[in-house]
Amino acid sequence: MIKKLPKVKISFNSPVILGFTIICLISLLLNWMTDGWSNAALFSVYRSRLSIFALFRFFGHVFGHANFSHFMGNIMLILVVGPLLEEKYGSSDIGLVIAITAFTTGLFHFIFFPGVMLLGASGVVFSLILLSSFASIKEGEIPLTFILVAVIYIGEQIYQGIFVEDQVSNLTHIIGGIVGAWCGYNLNRRR
Repeated sequence: MIKKLPKVKISFNSPVILGFTIICLISLLLNWMTDGWSNAALFSVYRSRLSIFALFRFFGHVFGHANFSHFMGNIMLILVVGPLLEEKYGSSDIGLVIAITAFTTGLFHFIFFPGVMLLGASGVVFSLILLSSFASIKEGEIPLTFILVAVIYIGEQIYQGIFVEDQVSNLTHIIGGIVGAWCGYNLNRRR
């Protein structure tokens, strides 16, 4: 007797994280097809005259990636951590965390780094990592996991920012982490 396999259905379990991933992939393909024009025009933030494009770039820079390995490095972490957070906090809160992180890191970069372009979702990655350490917080307690994550991730970024010369915006990672911690504290306080 042959046993029938149960029907398996694929679910769109994390609409904000999956939507974010799809937009990043489309942005990457668009950048490839336009030979870099779309990243410069839409998916990176840099000092320019304030316009509708500049305002869009404050948010849009998190969708742009320099190449496939840059994209994969960010998206893999977002796909691991993001759905769990979206399940805990809800889609609208995770969308808000991503938007606040994008705007904060974009605005900070626009003001303080006039000659440098910023693109990529690493600020969002760090925001979600620090937010995840608040997932099991109880009132009146600071989770040891938060302290360890903050010290390890933020400490590494400070070290790399001072001692390693590369094309990585360590300050964006730190700001993203601060935004994630701030959002985690406030989201849990609200509950």
